[in-house]
Amino acid sequence: MATAINSYQDLTVWQRSMDLAVECYGLTKEFPKEEIYGLTSQVRRSAASIAANIAEGYGREATGAYVHHLKIAQGSLKELETHLILSARVGMTTVSQTQLAHSLITEVAKMLRSLIRRLQDGQDEREN
Repeated sequence: MATAINSYQDLTVWQRSMDLAVECYGLTKEFPKEEIYGLTSQVRRSAASIAANIAEGYGREATGAYVHHLKIAQGSLKELETHLILSARVGMTTVSQTQLAHSLITEVAKMLRSLIRRLQDGQDEREN
């Protein structure tokens, strides 16, 4: 039996994307101070955007708008992934330091794809 979804905060995909954002904020604390307006800002903005777009789409209460915002969240997820790869390639982090973030990215990406498919097939997540 599925748990009732009364708020976007009940969505596992939103919860995991928030975990991802928290992880990214922690990672960027170690970035060089001269990157505060560069890669630090980009990582944080793209990470925060994922959960924010899930919430905004949920709040629109129209399936088409919801799917649209979930697709924006997917784009932000890929943007974040790219920023983290770049941070390792330029030596601000290591692959091992970003391992948890990359695992969360993979997990959130799968959940977003699944939720989008369910919504497009006519199953509104708020009903589950």
